[in-house]
Amino acid sequence: MILEVENPNQILWPETGFTKGDLVDYYTAIAPVLLPHLAGRAVKLARFPNGVDRPGWFPANVPDKPDWLPVARVKGKRGQELRYAVVNDLRSLVWVANLAAIELHPFLATAERPLEATALVFDVAPGPPATVLDGARVALHVRERLKKRGLTAFVKTSGARGLHVCAPLASGQRFDETRTLAKAVARELAKADRTLVIERVSPAERKGKVFLDWGQNDASRALLAPYSLRATRHPLVSTPLEWSELEAALERNSPRSLGFLADATLVRVKARGDLFAPLLYR
Repeated sequence: MILEVENPNQILWPETGFTKGDLVDYYTAIAPVLLPHLAGRAVKLARFPNGVDRPGWFPANVPDKPDWLPVARVKGKRGQELRYAVVNDLRSLVWVANLAAIELHPFLATAERPLEATALVFDVAPGPPATVLDGARVALHVRERLKKRGLTAFVKTSGARGLHVCAPLASGQRFDETRTLAKAVARELAKADRTLVIERVSPAERKGKVFLDWGQNDASRALLAPYSLRATRHPLVSTPLEWSELEAALERNSPRSLGFLADATLVRVKARGDLFAPLLYR
């Protein structure tokens, strides 16, 4: 399997010189742990063909594709049928990377069971001047609330300012159920600490607080995959963490310790394996 990469020397991250060739090389190297989190799911692609300092977009339908690339049909919010790539193997991953699809956002359901959630998720998003450390405090509280409900939570960086808390679910969980549960947890935490946590969508209210986005739990929504790159100023990765790393970052007051570039993520995976393996749906 060899796919020719178009314009491999094109710089996608101007501040660091990280190129499209580097993007393809990273996704090729991380594929053994990334692909299991994409396989069998529709994937929204965030494309940045002109680099991260220029606007990107999510194509509503997969662009002209080779015959061998599978497609999943997903019902949009208005009832329309949308077509997304299914990235099952390395050839498919290299093909989407060649489109400068920097960010990979799989749906929370498999293509075969589009109405059943495989995980409960929270996007923990600090609003400046709140930092990722404020998000870490909230994420730890989310873990405890889920534990009381019999769910085991895992955490990863968002690749930007925030964190993603995810809990694997048994089969048969419908989105109306998971959405109700996520909303209840978010409201409990916001009620417990209105000075830090907000669960409402209004951007005007988020300054200096941590927005606990429970609305991700929907059949029409997708969440950035673990090990996906982000279209940030530097090639940061949505990197799985151990909870002890959040606690250590808080103890040391070290937000920088919760940001990982592509090379660092590859080193972590070699040493620790896939910390998000329990999220794989079987």
